[in-house]
Order: sequence, then C-alpha cells, then structure tokens
Amino acid sequence: MSKLILVPTPIGNLSDITYRAVEVLKSVDVILAEDTRVSGILLKHYGIETPMQSYHQHNEHSQTDSVVRQIKNGRETAIITDAGTPGISDPGFLLARACVAEGVNIECLPGATAFVPALVNSGLPNDKFVFEGFLPAKKGRQKRLKALAEEDRTIIFYESPYKLLKTLQQLSEHFGTDRQVSISREISKLYEETVRGSLTDVIAHFEMKKPKGEFVIVLAGSGLKA
Repeated sequence: MSKLILVPTPIGNLSDITYRAVEVLKSVDVILAEDTRVSGILLKHYGIETPMQSYHQHNEHSQTDSVVRQIKNGRETAIITDAGTPGISDPGFLLARACVAEGVNIECLPGATAFVPALVNSGLPNDKFVFEGFLPAKKGRQKRLKALAEEDRTIIFYESPYKLLKTLQQLSEHFGTDRQVSISREISKLYEETVRGSLTDVIAHFEMKKPKGEFVIVLAGSGLKA
C-alpha cells in the first residue's frame, strides 16, 4: 500500500541528511516540496531526479485532498520542507492529519530539527520542555505570553531576525529581565552562534550586533534560579 513519508532535510549543512532519507527521496514517485527552488539544490547535490510538486502554506488547504487521493491510488509520496522536519513550524500537519483520517499509512523518518541542538547546547534543563514555535504575530500574542509566564519547564521559540529584538523585549516584560536564555542561530552553518545569559544580556548583545539568520530562543522556566 502506498504511503506518505515525511522526510527531514538539513537545516544548514547539506551533509546533515541520513542515507535512508536520500534513498527514500530517490525511490518515491513524487516529492512534495515547500519551495522547489530551495529543494532543487539539495536534490541536485545528491543526484536525486524524482519529480517535485509544490506544496506550501499558501496552497496546502487546496492541494491536500488531491494529494491524499493520489497516494490512495498508488502514488508513493514524500514531503520535505526547506529545512528541518515537515510539520514542525512548516507544512506537513494538514496532510498528515488528512492521511490519518483516510486510513493512509504515514511514516516519518528521524532527522534534523532546529530546536533539538539549540535545546541541548543551551545549558538549560532539557528533561522537560515546551515547544512553542513562532508566537502569534499579533492577535493572541500577549495572551500567549501571559499564559506562559508561570511555565516551569524550559520554553522554546522560533523567531526571525526582523522580530528578534521585539520578541526578546516582550519576553523581558513578561518573564523578567533576569530570566536566563540561550539563543542559537544558523545552526550547523558556517556562522553558527549561541548567545547565553539573562534577557538583559542578550538584548544588549543584539542591540550592538544586528540579528542575522534564523533563531531558536531557549528560555529558562520559572523555577530556574539565575
């Protein structure tokens, strides 16, 4: 029976892909790609000639039912995103949910996800944590921050360079200026960097050094003392 295979792709270094992932991408009938131009670089690097089909946040609602039908009709399908594991702050969830509802088999390969190395190298407790991904852009943002103010587990956020300082300042307002935080950027890339300290410390750092790259914010829970 045909199935959907969620395939993690490198978050930076192209070598951070498993042998199995390459084999799967070569063997399926079609690869759903968030951006075929970005994925084309990876596929060319590994000599993968499988046809790609565009599947991203702007068309996933209209394309999902069609993709599920194609899988049920025998079209072995893999889904990848620009970087990381499909469904983690990227397209993939809607399709996985639809496949479950229709009785279509799903397989997810283990592989790259940005928040795992950021959490592990943060020096903050990682036995229990909460993954929040991107905060709401506007509506619900303050409400979400208030709800997390007393969270005692380590909290993980994703953020863009354009909103990093604003987000850090809001975290400082809701969680306190002394709350410990670790911020990683460009994980596995040439300019990988992790900045650790209090929210006051890291805000000062990024006020002096313009944020560049994609960021993972790992914030200490309420129970951790500085």
